Amino acid sequence: MEVRTGRHCVFILHAHLVFVTKYRRAAFTNEMLNSLKTYFEKVCGDFECQLEEFNGEKDHVHLLVNYPPKVSISKLVNSLKGVSSRRLRQDYEKELGRIYWKGVLWSPSYFAGSCGGAPLSILKQYIEQQQRPT
Repeated sequence: MEVRTGRHCVFILHAHLVFVTKYRRAAFTNEMLNSLKTYFEKVCGDFECQLEEFNGEKDHVHLLVNYPPKVSISKLVNSLKGVSSRRLRQDYEKELGRIYWKGVLWSPSYFAGSCGGAPLSILKQYIEQQQRPT
């Protein structure tokens, strides 16, 4: 894994994000998912993040994002969902007209999980084995 550096930190932070369409409606085609990837890459770039992996199905998408510690996951998610909803509506107005319910594409909820690095059990063991002064 690539270690990234900031002004006063060294980090490897990854988040697995999952966004679901409102009412789990089957909204996406392959072409729309390709467009979503482009939108997400742009937003990630604005946040100094990297979209490392992206895929989806008709009613949800998965993102693997490498992000710096200064980025709030909730702010990143809000921007990703807001920009993608607006851009998708502009680019696919005809196809998505029946999907948008009161102008909303995404469910307000989302999944965010930290991932990467050593398993928690190994980290706990490493910390327990530190040579604490007596």
